[in-house]
Amino acid sequence: MTRGWWVALVALAWMTGGARADDLAQARAEPNLEKRARLALAESDAALVAARSDYQKGDTDRVAADVAKIVDSVDLAFLSLNQTGKDPRKSSRWFKYAEIQTRGLLRKLDTFERDMNFADRPVLEKAKTEVQQVHDKLLLGLMEGKPK
Repeated sequence: MTRGWWVALVALAWMTGGARADDLAQARAEPNLEKRARLALAESDAALVAARSDYQKGDTDRVAADVAKIVDSVDLAFLSLNQTGKDPRKSSRWFKYAEIQTRGLLRKLDTFERDMNFADRPVLEKAKTEVQQVHDKLLLGLMEGKPK
């Protein structure tokens, strides 16, 4: 699919008030593991947009659910890439894409955390830690070979 299609999908999710609960299920249903990882990473971005929107509305319960969805999406992407059985150094395309996306997601999470009230920030701690761990594993895999 083209990049324009993904932008339209994220924009549609944002306009409808956030990502639907079955979007991650659609990613899990994708038989191609590399595409599954890409779908999951797109879903993590949509969940972050939804979390920002819900935070501005003051709905902290939905923010926590959106943040949990970010973590689930990133974990699904990493698991899918590992299930390919490919060496990240030899077949780096999808692994590098995931590394770049998680790095960008970390920056966006950091910005979101700075925009939040100090008392509301702990909801992002676990998500930032887990996304950072996945990013580090992806980067290590690209540098050294198969992730451990």
